[in-house]
Amino acid sequence: MKDLSKTKLFNNNVDNSLKKEYIKALKNVDFENYVRTIHLSHDVLMKYTSRLEECFNENMNCSNCKGLDYCKNEIFGFCLKEEVDNDKLRFEYKSCKYKIKEMKSNKLNENVYYFDLPKDIKNARMKDIYLDDASRKDVITWLSKFIKEYDVNKKIKGLYLNGNFGCGKTYLIAAAFNELSKKNIKSAIIYWPEFLRSLKESFDDDFKDKFNYIKKIPLLLIDDIGAENVTVWGRDEILGTILQYRMEEGLTTFFTSNLTYDELESALSLTKGKVDSLKATRIIERIKNLTINKCIIGENRRK
Repeated sequence: MKDLSKTKLFNNNVDNSLKKEYIKALKNVDFENYVRTIHLSHDVLMKYTSRLEECFNENMNCSNCKGLDYCKNEIFGFCLKEEVDNDKLRFEYKSCKYKIKEMKSNKLNENVYYFDLPKDIKNARMKDIYLDDASRKDVITWLSKFIKEYDVNKKIKGLYLNGNFGCGKTYLIAAAFNELSKKNIKSAIIYWPEFLRSLKESFDDDFKDKFNYIKKIPLLLIDDIGAENVTVWGRDEILGTILQYRMEEGLTTFFTSNLTYDELESALSLTKGKVDSLKATRIIERIKNLTINKCIIGENRRK
């Protein structure tokens, strides 16, 4: 590289210390190429040498970065950028592509309330759904159509999806809800046995808030219904009340279960050794009013 100190890059009256610092920085060919992309004179650029070096180094870090876990920049997930403002430079920290993706994901997740569900369900996406099992094709087609046609202002039936353990029932519906969250549609996915236990323990705290939120949310998935220990309170006062309200208000409701409608009705009729077929039948009639039934019998993907 030629000796820039002997060229006429600068006015004669510039600060020599600034000039020396700038010329020293330009000895890095990559840095020199970087400042060439900034359409300002060297007389202006040299006033920002140290700041430009920070921008250059952080941009280099970002160009080789594999993800947020590898971030080397001063502010995690952000990169210092320069912008030309008339004949001056101003500097601003801007989110990197990985941080933007994370923030977008977090914003979407704010639209979906998850209760006692694993991380893979929270991160479920339609594009990641397995397509190698023919038994899933009908359900995937139905959900894809549901995503396109869902309107919060219309009365639309949900899905009662039953099938064997681990075949991906919850994942499929969660993927659809997460997709709809991009349209700012609020939904909730609750693991039913644990949700009931939580409600029972929160009578003195936030019982009413939890109960009303689930009752009134536009889209609801009651996950693994039939796996709970059936009680009169849980069946009639909690489940029955939620279903009656959602049926009357036309709120779309989904269910997953290992049981068919008939098997669930039998399970709900038994409470502490007593049989109450009428109460169980009323619950099933409400579920049928809210849903259409589809079944998956497939590979257990939790092995």
